[in-house]
Amino acid sequence: MFDVPFWLWVVFAATVVVSLAVDLLAHRSAHVIGFREAAAWSGLWVGLALAFGAVVFLVLGGTAGTEYTTAWLLEKSLSVDNLFVFALIFAYFQVPRAYQHRVLFFGVIGALVFRGVFLAAGVAVVNRFTAVLFAFAAVLFYSVYKILKGEDESFDPGRSLAVRLLRRVVPVRDTYAGQRFFVKEAGKHVATPLLAVVAAIEAADLVFAVDSVPAVLAVSDDTFIVYTSNAFAILGLRALYFMLSGLLERFHYLSTGLAVILGFIGVKLILQATHKLVSPAVPEIPSPVSLAVIVVVLAVSVTLSLRRPADAAEEKDGEDADALREPSPRKVK
Repeated sequence: MFDVPFWLWVVFAATVVVSLAVDLLAHRSAHVIGFREAAAWSGLWVGLALAFGAVVFLVLGGTAGTEYTTAWLLEKSLSVDNLFVFALIFAYFQVPRAYQHRVLFFGVIGALVFRGVFLAAGVAVVNRFTAVLFAFAAVLFYSVYKILKGEDESFDPGRSLAVRLLRRVVPVRDTYAGQRFFVKEAGKHVATPLLAVVAAIEAADLVFAVDSVPAVLAVSDDTFIVYTSNAFAILGLRALYFMLSGLLERFHYLSTGLAVILGFIGVKLILQATHKLVSPAVPEIPSPVSLAVIVVVLAVSVTLSLRRPADAAEEKDGEDADALREPSPRKVK
């Protein structure tokens, strides 16, 4: 655990609030976000995350800075899976491209809140019950198995618990009304499908937290490090989606790379738990080594994906497109 000064928490909170406010003002009018705009925003978010990492290095030291960078890159790589689910949800609800940023904006706010709760609880549990690291490792190994066997659990946006609960609380109409979440019909307020999409996005993030939280806790058990790294990775998720939305299907080996990373983190968790509970002689994997492994695996998986023969890529693209295509509009009531 690091001795984090209160002012650093204030700087972090102010950075997040100001960044979200600027982002909201910059996208207050509905429009389709193209590659150049998304790339510029993505570069801004990455630069902001790295700049904050530099502050962590200077204030808390090299160990904290390395853990922050490793956790941020790990969360960034795992969040790529979220992008595929975003595409599935938008296709399911047939969300106009001009409204997608607004949905993801509120999805990010919800993710920041829920991840904070889960990570704080996870840190408290790990610090009190070290043996839970073995359970976290088992969760990651099971995720690796599902990825490698192609048995990653399917996600039905229309049947997610969040969407079903929303329908019980408030009526949901079948048609959009611009970027509005509620409209008044016959003297009553009813939700638009856009609110159901936000609920589906939040439900998806809760599912992905099952892998993300144990993985990041293998890098650090400090609340400040794990939350700030997660927050900056989540903040840049919207821009990354719009930048890569047309290229997602071309990263064919990325899922395998993520499986390797999760397996490596699982081994790291086991070694940590064994070192603390069984014998100090059992070596732990240093954070710089973890960072190097994540960078190398990501670089190799992306490079192999881009070098894949065009005919195989096109065949896979066609299969993915067929899987996402809906024959008719989905109703949310």
